[in-house]
Amino acid sequence: MSNPIYYDKREDFWRKHWAQASEYDDFILEQDQNHAEKWRNIEQRIPDLTPEQAEHLQGYDRELNILVYGGIWCPDCQRQAPMLKKITETIGPKAHIRIIDRDTSQELKDELRILGATRVPMIVILSEDFWEVGRYGDRLLNVYRAKAAREIGRGPRAGVLSPKALEAEISEWVDIIERAEIMLRLSPPLRRRHND
Repeated sequence: MSNPIYYDKREDFWRKHWAQASEYDDFILEQDQNHAEKWRNIEQRIPDLTPEQAEHLQGYDRELNILVYGGIWCPDCQRQAPMLKKITETIGPKAHIRIIDRDTSQELKDELRILGATRVPMIVILSEDFWEVGRYGDRLLNVYRAKAAREIGRGPRAGVLSPKALEAEISEWVDIIERAEIMLRLSPPLRRRHND
């Protein structure tokens, strides 16, 4: 029997790991509270989205699931997960974010390796059917530019927690999530299902 035109052979894999993941606030409550406090502090520093960014994210009317694979101790997770939470809140009730600890599943750990290593955070964007829309990690371009400046002298030195750096990073995330939303809105099987 042949496969249909549209399918994701990892649908059950992603559905299983989504079920194992925790809602954002629950994840923070379940973890070491010394590290959790860092998340709460950084949440306060994450810039608000501009009206233009909010407009780009709203109105696509598709379910969007963001699975964050990370660790409470990870500085990049402490920065990026709150950004993604802010973005999902801006999108509205059809956007969901869950976090799964790096040590929950060896199977997931192996699936999400980059350059042979286990890196966090890894973000997997999923449809309502738990089909993969995209995966991103462990750092975005602006953060890697800052790291390259510090470690190999390439480009001007810059921090990752300055207001300007946080604005640049959340702007990158807005573009990534908007792209996923457009892909979902234009998906032929979803257009057929939702009759739009």
